[in-house]
Amino acid sequence: MTFVIRPARPVDAPGILAADLDAGRTAPADAARFAASIGAAVADPARLVVVAEAQNDANAGGGVGVVGWAKTHHWDYDDGPALAGHYLGGVTVRPDFRRLGVAAELTGARMAWIWERADRAWFVVNAQNAASLALHRKWGFLEVARGPGFHTVTFDGGEGVLLQAARPLS
Repeated sequence: MTFVIRPARPVDAPGILAADLDAGRTAPADAARFAASIGAAVADPARLVVVAEAQNDANAGGGVGVVGWAKTHHWDYDDGPALAGHYLGGVTVRPDFRRLGVAAELTGARMAWIWERADRAWFVVNAQNAASLALHRKWGFLEVARGPGFHTVTFDGGEGVLLQAARPLS
């Protein structure tokens, strides 16, 4: 199976919502709020939302074959050790499409976009999320700090990790 990674368009909002619901990351009661948030992120030129579309798979369903999505955030102020800059947001992949490299492709697209705009990329993650920490090592992310929250992100279990990566020289 092949995937196409591309910037999200407004028409992708139903597929993004379906992927989030399927992955259990958004509760049905929060669907309208989530959809509005995604629409705002897609329209914001300071952010990137990317989707993964399954090719040759009629089962992807839920809105134009979206099987995964991810976004960036831009903070224009410091929050303690979490400096202003471009941050990777969460990655969501539908359960039936996990372990196929979709999250890595979505992350690669976001990192390329950030490198066109900044010398550093930032990332926050729950300290217990070993899979995400391992995924992001590929891009040279190094731990900067640990704490209960950075910017507006707080963490289940109470501890998160702030990481930073420097743009490669070539």
